Order: sequence, then structure tokens, then C-alpha cells
Amino acid sequence: MRQFRKKSPGLHLFRAMTLGIIFAFPLSVHCGEINVSNAAELRKAVANAQAGTTILVAPGNYGSGFYFEDVSGTAAEPIIISGADDTELPRFTGGKGAIHLSNCNHLVLRNLIISGCTSNGINCDDGGTFDTPSVGIVLDKIRIEDIGPDGNIDGLKLSGLKKFLVKNCVFHGWGGSGIDMVGCHEGQIEGCHFLGKDGYSQTTGIQAKGGSENIRIEGNFFHEAGDRGINLGGSTGRQFFRPELRDFEAKAIKVVGNRFIGSDAALAFTTSVDCVVRRNTIVHPGKWIFRILQEQPLEDFQPCRNGVFENNLIVYDQRVRSFVNVGSGTSPESFTIRGNAWFCSDSMRRPSLPVEETDGIYQIDPILENADSLDMEMRSEDPRLESVGAQAHFAKHDKKGN
Repeated sequence: MRQFRKKSPGLHLFRAMTLGIIFAFPLSVHCGEINVSNAAELRKAVANAQAGTTILVAPGNYGSGFYFEDVSGTAAEPIIISGADDTELPRFTGGKGAIHLSNCNHLVLRNLIISGCTSNGINCDDGGTFDTPSVGIVLDKIRIEDIGPDGNIDGLKLSGLKKFLVKNCVFHGWGGSGIDMVGCHEGQIEGCHFLGKDGYSQTTGIQAKGGSENIRIEGNFFHEAGDRGINLGGSTGRQFFRPELRDFEAKAIKVVGNRFIGSDAALAFTTSVDCVVRRNTIVHPGKWIFRILQEQPLEDFQPCRNGVFENNLIVYDQRVRSFVNVGSGTSPESFTIRGNAWFCSDSMRRPSLPVEETDGIYQIDPILENADSLDMEMRSEDPRLESVGAQAHFAKHDKKGN
């Protein structure tokens, strides 16, 4: 039986962050507002919604089991389902799953609480039509908690989505992944918090697999968010790859400006190609800094290859024995490791890496204030640390997406 790890994030971890976004999703169209105050009214309003409709959901407990199919706005006029009062959010609780969006497009969910589900909290998919993904789904300021508590049960399950955005959401206690993506493309996850919780098995914070490609994971906070904070790839049944079976699990995923506390490993490159991990802050992982793994057979899939790990700030201690866990069937020699700052907090031990690092920075204390919380801040003024870590990402970030 799996041993659940203990996590005790403080209440201050739930403070919302506001970050810039890359995609121009229109989030405030109000053509035809409908106010609802119970489950029946909500179902009727969604069934009758047209492009530009905003459905304002009054505070209260709406239960679970909401299934919305073929509900679509347009890029210019999305359909918006939002809590009416952003100080007292409506709750969707219990049951197998709270909300399921199937084959929906240009639909926004905002200002909701999802909790206590024994299956996925929110499920968004393409309705099984792999060649026509769901486009323009936005989840904004959603709190998803107490999902599972164990097994392959996800806070947010995304399958076959394109040009999607998950922004400023909080995930607190789940079974499998906080966010699990299968065959998703051209999306962004930003400003979210992934907080492990006692009694929940939490395998990963974010997972991108099943042929997922061109996704940006930016400015998120991970606190003991599973064995792997982010899993770049995975192990997907061949029938679930979208839009078709590829020779990689994940490709061209960018992980930038995030902060990780704990987990066995902050990240894993898993049957992935061309993924980039840049200017993140990683503090006291339990076993490894990151992993390079192959979880699909080489006769049909490329070896895990061409990853980039650069300009990250890593604080570690004696718990890390092997800095990078390299699995069989991978191509670690194809990886690029450069410009990272490494600080061992309990000795002078330098990292041992699978390839030679260029321009590495060693044993400069970043002087992290509130190092185990959302309020983490680097106080060092050493100029050699100006280009590393999450703070450097936002200080240097330009709108070209570098």
C-alpha cells in the first residue's frame, strides 16, 4: 500500500498571484448576462447559452455531476460561467466529478470552488473526436481541492485541447495529477498553486503526455506537489494519443519562472523531446533535482532527448544523493545543462551531472527569505545570481516568450 507523504502548507500559500498572459483570450465579454442560483437554473442557462452569454452563479452549494456537451462561443464572444461574487465563490462538491466539458469551444470557467470528488474534479475533452480538438477553453481562478484521495484521480483532466489557458488556480490535495494533459497543444498554465496535502497520494503536480506539444508552464508554485512536480511526458496508452500516435509523449514544453519546494524530483523529462526548463527556483527536493526517463519502448518512440536545463537556481542538501536520475534507453548526452546556480545548504558538495555543464555557478548563497513558502524571495545581491531563478525570469521576461 502506498505511503502518503505528509504536507503542511500554511494558509498564506493560497494568496492569488497575477501574471501576464501570452494568449489574447477575451475574458470579460458581457453580452447577455444570466443570473442563476441553483443547479437546475445553471443547467438550463448553459443549455440555452449563445456566443457572448455570461452566466453569473450565485454563492451556494450546487452539488456535482454537471455534464455540458457541444457548448461553444466564439473567439470574439466566449461563453462565460463565473461566480457572481468573487468574495464568496459557488461550490461544486461531492460525487464522482463536479464538471465535465465535452466538445466545448471558447468557454470560460471562472471563480468556482471544486471539492470532495472521487473522480476528476473538472474534466475537459474533445468528445472523442481526436481530429477536432476543443479550442479556447479557459479556467481562471478555480480552486480544486480534496480530489481522490488516491489513485489516478486528477484535479483537472484535459484531453485533446488546443489554445487553452489555466490561470490563477489553486490545487490542494489530489490523487494522480493536479493537472493531467493528454494530447494537448498550444496551451498555457500560469500563476497556479499546487499544494500537497496530508492523506492524498499526489503523483505529479502537472503532467503533459499523450503527444502533448507546445505548452508553456510559467510562474506557478509547487509545494510538495507529488513525486514529480512536473512530468514532461509520461506513459500513455496508444489509443489515447491525440490527434494520432506520435513517437514522443511530450514535445517543446517550456517550463519557465516556476518555484518548486520539495517533491522527490522537481521535474522529470519522460519520453520527451525538445523540452526546456529555464529560470526556475528549486528548493530542497527529496531525492533528485530532475530525472531523465524512458517509459515507452524504443522501437516505437524516440529516446528521451534534447532537453535543456538552464539558468535555474537550485538549493539542495544531503537528501539529494544522485543529482540527475538517468533511466535506461534515454539519451542524456543530447541534453544541454548550462548557467545554473547550485547551492548546497549543508556542505560544499558540487553537483554531479550526466553531461558537462557550461557556465555553472557554485556555492553562492542566494539568501532565500521564507524559503518554504509562497513568499519566497532571494535577498542576495551578488551580480552572478542576477540571471538565474524565477525572480530573474520575471525581471528579464520579454513579450517574445523567451
